[in-house]
Amino acid sequence: MLQLADRLTELATGSEPITFSAIGLPPDTVVGQASDVAAGPLAPFLAEAVADAYNRGDEQWQTVGTTIPPGLATQPSVLHLTASLDALLDSAPAAKALGKPLTNALLNDFLARVEATPLLAAAQLEGAVRLAIAEAVSPFKVWQALEEVPADGPEDFLERLPRILGLTLDRWAHEDTIADRVRDLLVQLTHDEAADADAMFELGCDLLRRALSSKTVGDVSTHLVQACRHFTRAAQADEARHDAETFAAVCDAIMAFSRHDSNAIADAADRVANLLDQREAWIYRTHQPAWLQPRRSAEIAWHELVLQLRGAANALNEDAWLDGWEALGTVLTAYQASRTVQPMTGDGGHGLAFLVQPVIEDSFLRQQAFLAQLRRATQETERHADRGFDAETANALLNAIENTSSRREARDASASAGQDHSEEDDPDRAPLAYLQRRAPTLLILLGADQALRIAASLDDAQLLAIEGIAHDSDVARLEATDPLIVPKLDELMGALTEHPAFTGETRRTFSALVKQTLLFLKSRSDLTRTNLVGGSKKDEPPPFDYRRKPEGSKARKPVEADLQRDFHQWLQMGPLHNAVSVEPVDVAMGRGDVMVHFGSLRYLTEIKQDDSDNSRQYLEGRYLTQTAEYSNTNAPFGQLLVLDLTSKTATKGNLRVDESVWSTTHRPRGASVDRAVVVGVVAGNRTTPSSYSRK
Repeated sequence: MLQLADRLTELATGSEPITFSAIGLPPDTVVGQASDVAAGPLAPFLAEAVADAYNRGDEQWQTVGTTIPPGLATQPSVLHLTASLDALLDSAPAAKALGKPLTNALLNDFLARVEATPLLAAAQLEGAVRLAIAEAVSPFKVWQALEEVPADGPEDFLERLPRILGLTLDRWAHEDTIADRVRDLLVQLTHDEAADADAMFELGCDLLRRALSSKTVGDVSTHLVQACRHFTRAAQADEARHDAETFAAVCDAIMAFSRHDSNAIADAADRVANLLDQREAWIYRTHQPAWLQPRRSAEIAWHELVLQLRGAANALNEDAWLDGWEALGTVLTAYQASRTVQPMTGDGGHGLAFLVQPVIEDSFLRQQAFLAQLRRATQETERHADRGFDAETANALLNAIENTSSRREARDASASAGQDHSEEDDPDRAPLAYLQRRAPTLLILLGADQALRIAASLDDAQLLAIEGIAHDSDVARLEATDPLIVPKLDELMGALTEHPAFTGETRRTFSALVKQTLLFLKSRSDLTRTNLVGGSKKDEPPPFDYRRKPEGSKARKPVEADLQRDFHQWLQMGPLHNAVSVEPVDVAMGRGDVMVHFGSLRYLTEIKQDDSDNSRQYLEGRYLTQTAEYSNTNAPFGQLLVLDLTSKTATKGNLRVDESVWSTTHRPRGASVDRAVVVGVVAGNRTTPSSYSRK
């Protein structure tokens, strides 16, 4: 009897499409053997024939399709399973007809498959998600599987999980039932080495999507800044993440446009162009899953928007235009794009318009010549029909400008009459909304109250400069992938892992605190004043640098409270500021400590100063017992930071960062559980490196 496998093998070597007519076997024979073939290496070719039968509406052969889901469920090859699902999903009729049995076959006993065959389980979950997204099946069974997905499963499974979760958010970001669960999973995966870069990238895409659909300036700017952070982290955590770098540059360009920074827009546009070229070269002739193609299309769409913003910024900055109609058309294109562009899939609003449109409207109000050009354009559009002039957008822009002008005139009139004027009468110029557009990073880092106080004393140019410093500082904080930080962090995690209590939520939270502490020590090892908190207001003196050697007998001496205050503010301004509660402890009584709360878990960082000795043996012998006592009523983990005020000379300089931080344990007398303590030393009493060469 002729075998289906033999005929598929013969046809696979040819160039013609594989169909059941080409196979030439009777239906009974094919149906009887289809399930076994679907479980073997010829499954993709059988799926191709099934898809062809559904596309042609050939009912005689469509019955074969109903027999292959059980075989695909036992398919041992990831490549064969993925290729088979691609063939079936390329056919809308086949996907619709086979969606339910395929989903059931792919997800039955799913958790057991995750443990037994993690790579196959990931491919099966991806196939089920794609079927639900294609609306070939109700999504509820898929959502149930996602609810049960383990965040601590096998590495092979976790490595592929973030992209599947990102695909889910692309489709159901506005379905709170599943979206919140998916976001929680992605946050947990950012702490897993196998999945961290992809998880951060998907969270960034989600934040960018939410920025597009946000309805307030504050939400748009906040989501953009946070998205940029996630993209930057993803790019630093993984080599050649051109996609993450591209999206980070896009966020930079949009925020730069909102603060009238044409140079930054041009730089971002150049970065996007270069990154897209590098990405094309990187993936040239490599297999790209079909479901990732929309992401690549989004990159191109964002690139076009950035180019439009750069062109608009250049036109708005000109004092005169050789071709006023061309300049006006460039600006109108950007204005219209901010209302309609949707590079990210899913439902959206007009979030970008909150940042882009006020910039254009304000610029027209300031440049009366350009405003006159716009008014003339709306009255004489027929004279320039050959240019494809966008009269609808021009009229919308003119109406918005006139409305803004009327509100400002009414505000000024009420102010001159001594009447109270609410900021709500002019929301586009309200201080908070203005700050959200011009300095979103500063706003997030310092909080609304402090940022508004600082901005009140600055003009536009100074505010732009401060935002640039805040942005650069925020990005610098994320650079935890250098040759010093990564090995040291791995070393600390390895030592802490030996403690039996370093698991679950304790592991995740204390690891996050240790990472920020390590970055703090790295930052403070650079002897510059710019990285200390404070001194950002005009005419305000720079912050006291407790790390430097006092000059003169009457100079103020550094104390441990200086280190305590600096570390406290570092944590408050960092990525943990929304997840933790940080508070100084007993400052008035002369002790400097910082308590960090992660829900019911809390970790105390003991702050000390010492001018006698900075050796490990001495510091542990003097301070470890006291530090360990603070963890008696909570998780047995804590930190000790010591301000080293010993004398620094040419023969006794400063330690490297990786030499000044370590993990140790202490067991109090009579106790049965070790206390783990991370010890860090901040070098004080320092002089500049050049001073050593003069001695």
